[in-house]
Amino acid sequence: MSGDGSRTVRAGRRSVEIHRPGKVLFPGGADAEEYTKGDLVDYHRAVAPFMLPHLRGRPLMLDRRPDGIDGPAFMQKNTPEGYPGWITRAEVAKEDGTVTHTVCDDTATLLYLVDQASITLHRWLSRTAGIDRPDRLVFDLDPSGDDFGAVREAARLLRELLDELRLPSAPMTTGSRGLHVIVPLNGDHDVDDVRAFAREVADALADAHPGRLTTAARKKDRGGRLYLDVQRNAYAQTAVAPYTVRALTGAPVAVPVSWDQLDDPEVHARRWTVADAVEQARSDPWAGLLRRGRALGPARRRLAGLTGRGNPR
Repeated sequence: MSGDGSRTVRAGRRSVEIHRPGKVLFPGGADAEEYTKGDLVDYHRAVAPFMLPHLRGRPLMLDRRPDGIDGPAFMQKNTPEGYPGWITRAEVAKEDGTVTHTVCDDTATLLYLVDQASITLHRWLSRTAGIDRPDRLVFDLDPSGDDFGAVREAARLLRELLDELRLPSAPMTTGSRGLHVIVPLNGDHDVDDVRAFAREVADALADAHPGRLTTAARKKDRGGRLYLDVQRNAYAQTAVAPYTVRALTGAPVAVPVSWDQLDDPEVHARRWTVADAVEQARSDPWAGLLRRGRALGPARRRLAGLTGRGNPR
């Protein structure tokens, strides 16, 4: 199908023009479906009710692929001047000035970003109203290879520790190789405090399982162990948004799952694609979780009691 022409899509009170909807962004192959820009528009229209709650009010970093996943890629933080005025922007501080990020508050914005070939949406863990006070904490479980069994095992160990700390948690496939484990926060802690706590938890878990887990940032120091990455909790860092598409063959999607689903041997990091992720979204695997934001003080004291170290403030 030719990529020429355009298509107008209605989204709430707005109409969004999709340019070259037939343009192939994900080439097909022996084991992968082909997906066009129009296919991604249809997917995002369907998944928007489930995806937008994870995007609203949060600055974004966009992985754009104007020529598809096999072409050049660039990461966009600043909002270009040509973006419509109705798209929300957020000016946030950086070391030498400010950055004006795009914020996706509605379906029209989501579809506009797809038209701009924004394949993957990376979102901040805080909202613009409290930019230095995250309401999410993320552990990124990064295996040394494509071994999801090791990821599943690490996730179970992490959940057990978080349960002992009385912190709610939920897993999300990344659409790549690993898994994110998300802890909802009440937004009362600054970003440095959140990151420090995440590191304390990761260190405690790695110390308890030194043959399988590590917090070593350099690959050469990991020795084939799974990396418990907490760096996404730092200021201005981002994590892939729930239900976003990854720029990989077959259009895999980062998908929230329940802890019970994670026990299914058929589940892996790229289990869901744009073809079936909406069905998973409708099952509401994180039901009620994000309304259970916690303070970290009690959890930090419990962690100090378990490990016999740390700051029990």
